[in-house]
Amino acid sequence: MSSGSGHPLAYPISVTIGALAVCAALAPFGTLDQVAALGAVALAIVGYTGYRFAVAFSFVSLRGAGTAGTVRVARVRQQHRLTSRSWLEFGEGRRTRWLPVYFDPALLTLTEGTAEVTDRAVVIDGRRLYPSGRLREQEPIGRLIDNPSRPACGPHLLAAVHLRRRLLLDAQSTVAAPFAALLWVYIDGGGFPAFIAATCVAAAATIWLSAIKGSDPS
Repeated sequence: MSSGSGHPLAYPISVTIGALAVCAALAPFGTLDQVAALGAVALAIVGYTGYRFAVAFSFVSLRGAGTAGTVRVARVRQQHRLTSRSWLEFGEGRRTRWLPVYFDPALLTLTEGTAEVTDRAVVIDGRRLYPSGRLREQEPIGRLIDNPSRPACGPHLLAAVHLRRRLLLDAQSTVAAPFAALLWVYIDGGGFPAFIAATCVAAAATIWLSAIKGSDPS
């Protein structure tokens, strides 16, 4: 398992900062109601990001109903509608469990093997992976794609870690941003400038939500 490049949490942190920057940049030009709405959005982003990082750094226990020690592990990629995420599939006897993790370039070359799992961390070949959600016993919905038994690491795989590609993939969900902006203008008014500002905020928030939930660009 190669180490790849970049920290798994660098991208979601960068997108979170970007979403907060959009809110901060628009605040000086808004009315009192609009500034209050921007503050609510920023507060929601900070709060949910804090929770997700608490899970990632295992302040929330991973063990659940008893996963611990050395277990068989494989990586699967989930494709559901416009979302794609990486999951670790743990085999424990006749029981299988799934843990979503933030994308790490090392996952591209991960073949089925073993992982060291405690109630605070998941380590594979000496590399720590960061959960993007809770351990679950139900198979994730959508299409699950297994890693090849002997994946080849080439330029087409390394391109998956590029920031531009990740932003473009996460931006698919922004198709709903103009409709959210229209709703805001209908409720609060403000005309075309308010529509543009609300569209920007909604787009930034949807990209942030995809990133903080652990989107997979591969």
